[in-house]
Amino acid sequence: MKAAIFHKPKDIRVEQVEDPRLEDPRDIILRVTSTAICGSDLHIYSGAFPQLRPMALGHEFMGVVEEVGKDVKNLAPGDRVVVPFPIACGGCWFCSHELPTQCENSNPNYGPDGGLLRNKGGALFGYTDLYGGYNGGQAEYVRVPYGDVGPRRVPDGLSDEQVLFLSDILPTGYSGVIWSKLKPGETVAVFGCGPVGLMAMKVARVLGAAQVIGVDIQDYRLAMAREVASAQTFNIAREDAIAHIRELTEGRGADVCIDAVGLEVDRSLGEKIMNVLRLQRGSITAVELCFQAVRRGGRVSILGVYGTDYDNFPLGQMLDKAINVSIGQAPVQAHIDELMTWVQEGKVRLDDIITHRLPLSEIAHGYKIFSEKLDNCVKVVLTPGA
Repeated sequence: MKAAIFHKPKDIRVEQVEDPRLEDPRDIILRVTSTAICGSDLHIYSGAFPQLRPMALGHEFMGVVEEVGKDVKNLAPGDRVVVPFPIACGGCWFCSHELPTQCENSNPNYGPDGGLLRNKGGALFGYTDLYGGYNGGQAEYVRVPYGDVGPRRVPDGLSDEQVLFLSDILPTGYSGVIWSKLKPGETVAVFGCGPVGLMAMKVARVLGAAQVIGVDIQDYRLAMAREVASAQTFNIAREDAIAHIRELTEGRGADVCIDAVGLEVDRSLGEKIMNVLRLQRGSITAVELCFQAVRRGGRVSILGVYGTDYDNFPLGQMLDKAINVSIGQAPVQAHIDELMTWVQEGKVRLDDIITHRLPLSEIAHGYKIFSEKLDNCVKVVLTPGA
């Protein structure tokens, strides 16, 4: 089969590789019909997250079941499914408490500590050897462990593009809003108008936010936020977004702020030097902005990916303002069924954020334009076999 193989930072190539095979009675083999590039894939692509051996990346994918292991009773060849990005056994303590990203059995590197160079939580598709070393879905075929737990059948009448993002970015945006305990009539400010940020804005609208504000430094992404989420937007590179948010909330600040940026933010030379000295990756600028923009007693959800500890974390500000903070990877398996219903009922639309549709053979171009923010690229969807 053909797969997009990561070799080293900025070097990803479509190559002929061995077909996946069933390795466990609970496995399925999936023929991938649609896959996407996620912002967190860029952390591997850029070298921020280390991966030393070649690997097929990609954790946003769906397709048609080709083979099932003998213990998989709920799926059959020919079933069309979308696959959550966490790999979870469904039976351990964490899985039974709706924490699939903390699964005790899916990742050989699992352990209680956590952190970039410590043992990890549950495995993820295509997300380095640290997270289990499983090949991802930017390929023609993929092995899906615990195929009786994660994959969800796609209802008849729904296209790939209508449901593909149930694999990650819609549940991730949803998690951020749910963690914030948003109340109808409140104000939500989302920092980062990329795919996850856009989904968080959409969810906030569905759940009754009175004001949804998008903050970014890219005009084309701000335009997308206005178009698909009816957000009021501010370009923080040119205007004082924090002051504007306070003006819109009688001086208090937003009830909820969501960090949908993570470590991939613009940094000064001085910040880059301090990263080296402190063994940090990226910066926590987005977190700092959220802490400034949120009201006293407000809530901050951190959806952006951070791989290391950070010096000068604003703990004092968090204490003084009584900020409640939630952070984590989305427990997709816990939310995907409800969100599938949202899609069916037309409560939320997912495909309107797609700006580029490419064959898998052009994935290197897709990574380039997405990572370098070229050609107004917001979301790339790829078709294997095209």
